[in-house]
Amino acid sequence: MNKQHKYRDAFLAAFPCTLPILTGFAFLGFAYGLLMSTSGYGPLWSFLMSSIAFCGSMQFVAITLLTSPFQPFQAFYIALMVNARHLFYGLSMLEKYKGIGKIKPFLIYVLCDETFSVVNSKEPPEGVDRASFYFFVSFLDYFYWVCASVLGGLLGSVIQFETKGLDFVLTALFVVIFIEQWLEGKNHFSAVSGVICSIICLVIFGAKNFIIPSMILILLVLTVYRKFYKGDKQPCT
Repeated sequence: MNKQHKYRDAFLAAFPCTLPILTGFAFLGFAYGLLMSTSGYGPLWSFLMSSIAFCGSMQFVAITLLTSPFQPFQAFYIALMVNARHLFYGLSMLEKYKGIGKIKPFLIYVLCDETFSVVNSKEPPEGVDRASFYFFVSFLDYFYWVCASVLGGLLGSVIQFETKGLDFVLTALFVVIFIEQWLEGKNHFSAVSGVICSIICLVIFGAKNFIIPSMILILLVLTVYRKFYKGDKQPCT
């Protein structure tokens, strides 16, 4: 198989897997660009934040940080709390990205919640190059987010309506992804344990401090569970 066919087949296999992400990012990224614009930051800022930071929920939080008095320690703590989950994503992807080649730094850089959910639960169809498949899933999700953010920033100056509550689309997207994974999966232990662990840590540590303890508890539970069960992967169709 020549390179042209290899990349084409990988793209055609990856694109359908990213369609739910495209739908979510179209609204979510647009909302982010719109909020940036109404806060006084033009489309260039939306492009830079989305293409360089590329941190989804933290970008929404950053709007408040940008429009508030500069407090570097508070900003660092909030960023750590919001994005700490990526530490655990990275650990779980060590085996998946093993021997992936030169594209590994890019895959690490653009790994987000939505890309993780696809890459971790899907395997490339038979005959499709694994590295190319993972690359196109990651790149397409990244591309959707950047384009939607810029579009929201461009149209933000001409669209006038109440933007309060727009940031709730982030929560809505996570709910949709959770439901999709629940419907596709045969074993729901990880989903149920994740919800239970989060509720326990929420009660113990409170709404502002429960994320990292939840991730640690979930990691411990799933590590123990993994010794007794080997989950099957579903090919992307």
